[in-house]
Amino acid sequence: MISDPIFYLAAIPAVILMGLAKGGFAGIGVLAVPLMALTVSPVLAASITLPILIVQDLVSVWAFRKAWDRGILVIMLPAAAIGIGLGWALAAMVKPAAVELAVGLISMTFATQRLVQSRREVAPTPPETIPWRGVLAGIAAGFTSQVAHAGGPPFQLYVLPRQLPRDTFIGTSALFFAVVNWMKVPAYWSLGQFTRQALTTAAVLLPLAVASTYAGVWLVRRVPAERFYRLIYGLLVLVGGKLVWDGAAGLLA
Repeated sequence: MISDPIFYLAAIPAVILMGLAKGGFAGIGVLAVPLMALTVSPVLAASITLPILIVQDLVSVWAFRKAWDRGILVIMLPAAAIGIGLGWALAAMVKPAAVELAVGLISMTFATQRLVQSRREVAPTPPETIPWRGVLAGIAAGFTSQVAHAGGPPFQLYVLPRQLPRDTFIGTSALFFAVVNWMKVPAYWSLGQFTRQALTTAAVLLPLAVASTYAGVWLVRRVPAERFYRLIYGLLVLVGGKLVWDGAAGLLA
């Protein structure tokens, strides 16, 4: 177990952000690994967060178990498995910074456009259901989740325009990433990332992880649906900006 108190100064807010994200405020959880990586290596930070995310997934899936879109999951989950496999196979060839930069730019452009539409009170028309778009989004979500821990934006790029009811959007997202995180376990295991230090540190943080997830569920259910979607688009702009910053810094380093 990590005993350095400086680590926990970064890990505690990181776990709270992950919990709020799992509770429904999608996107902000992407900040967790970079926060932890201020005090430990990014690999160790990712190894600590994955078991925590798996436990938080149980809370969010249970909280929104009655609201999820089966059609989206049928299209995106098999594709996500392909993306995770590609991310594992190409780990030595792909620069996470380049992935972060591309995902960040696309996310910022998309979310900004939707925010402008919402401020003009122009209701965007839900897109026609085109399965191949969902397949591409699923592959991208699995790939970026495996390579750069940034699977949320590709998922949101496909699902947000569908204008699902708030709880259905959260429930679908919760179930999707619950399965995706379990899909990542064999890859992490094969790479030797589940060390005793990582697992024991994750165990210490689990009570806070569960409590913050319940807090996220409680808070999100008190936000009106229209305001919730504007908030999610705003968070997607911020997350996209963070990915652009990290990606550009990584490529220039």
